[in-house]
Amino acid sequence: MAIHAVHVPESAEAAVALAGRGAWVMGGGTVVMPLVTSGAATATELVSLSKAGLSGIEVRDGTVRIGAAATLTAVGEHPRLAFLRPALRTIASPTIRNQATLGGNLFVAQPYGDLAVCLLALGATCEIAGPGGRRDAPVAEVLASGVTGGEVVVAVLAPLPEPGTWYYRKAMRRRLNSASIVTVASVTRTAGGVVTSSGIALGGVAPRPVRAVSAERLLLGRPLTPEVLTEAGEAARADTAPADDAYASAWYRTRVLPVHLRRAFLG
Repeated sequence: MAIHAVHVPESAEAAVALAGRGAWVMGGGTVVMPLVTSGAATATELVSLSKAGLSGIEVRDGTVRIGAAATLTAVGEHPRLAFLRPALRTIASPTIRNQATLGGNLFVAQPYGDLAVCLLALGATCEIAGPGGRRDAPVAEVLASGVTGGEVVVAVLAPLPEPGTWYYRKAMRRRLNSASIVTVASVTRTAGGVVTSSGIALGGVAPRPVRAVSAERLLLGRPLTPEVLTEAGEAARADTAPADDAYASAWYRTRVLPVHLRRAFLG
């Protein structure tokens, strides 16, 4: 379908009004424009968020608020978000990261969308603008169900992890610029040598990023030893639904999940 108009609104409210009439909303266009150029787009109008005032990053009281139009490069360059740099460096190329946005990464199909995996592990919340005003929704809900017609994700809020509680690993075919085979992100706290709380998110092993709730439950009250982590990785298989693609088979992803979950914590 041909695109007849591209709108560049100067506010979130204006973007919502345009989205309400069926226009596609895009951040940097790295997801939408390939669909447009291939003729797969089902909309005739596009809405760019590039000038809607949604690119700011603000940290206050241990919580970061990132505008949906903030680029992956901007997220990685923020001094308080340095813990995300290992994840961001593996996403596409510098050219793409200069254009791709945080909001867009929430809607990237797996095995891409590594930043969305991180946000899920952080327990982040989306701020959504719509015809009825603004509402908040967990990132987990947006990843699972998207947003309703006419709504636009305008920001993501996430608690910053305490020092020593953030863990990340991505297994891929190439060292950089490759889709995920298995991605593991976690905020896990320990006290007295055992786990007191754990949030683990997985990428590459399901149609969308998922929480490894079975692994989380298994870790509680136990030490982060290789044996316990291998057991947790095996338990995490119950929360996945991997598929075959050009990067790896479903069988292989299932097979190596425990290995990479263990390595996420132990290196």
